[in-house]
Amino acid sequence: MIGTADTDGQVGAAGNAELRAVPPSDARKAARLPPAEPALQHRALAALCVALLSLVGFLGFNIEVHHGIVIVIYALLAGAIALWLSVTAMRRARRSRTARPRGSVAATVIAGVGIGLAAVMLLAFGLFGRQLSDYGRCMSGANTLAAQQSCYNSFSHALDRQVGLLGVPRRG
Repeated sequence: MIGTADTDGQVGAAGNAELRAVPPSDARKAARLPPAEPALQHRALAALCVALLSLVGFLGFNIEVHHGIVIVIYALLAGAIALWLSVTAMRRARRSRTARPRGSVAATVIAGVGIGLAAVMLLAFGLFGRQLSDYGRCMSGANTLAAQQSCYNSFSHALDRQVGLLGVPRRG
């Protein structure tokens, strides 16, 4: 029988010929590349750490506008540095015809997510900074659930007035 296993678990001769005729996949080609230089591996690891730090910065996020802007700018800069480190590590590995350093793709993705979140938050602070600041002050003095609900309702109405229909601020 062609391509079936013997009692030893080995494939017949015709099956081996069929397996050898299949071209190697891209994963096998990448596995044949020599590993990246240690400096590039360290660069990719640093990029991964900095990218994770850009996301960890959001854990210290506060609704207070001035504190929030500092955190968002930190996350934006850390994400940009991580992206630069990971992209340059991958580019240098490609130029030296070695495999991509471990963690460089993950660092690129995480840095991109951090930059995207930071950009959205910076935009939100730019558009709704006054409303967010008022909401933060209101919530800091709200000791009961009813007071917190009142803060949320006033924040919601302030946002509705700001955004208006089709994203155009309403006047009056």
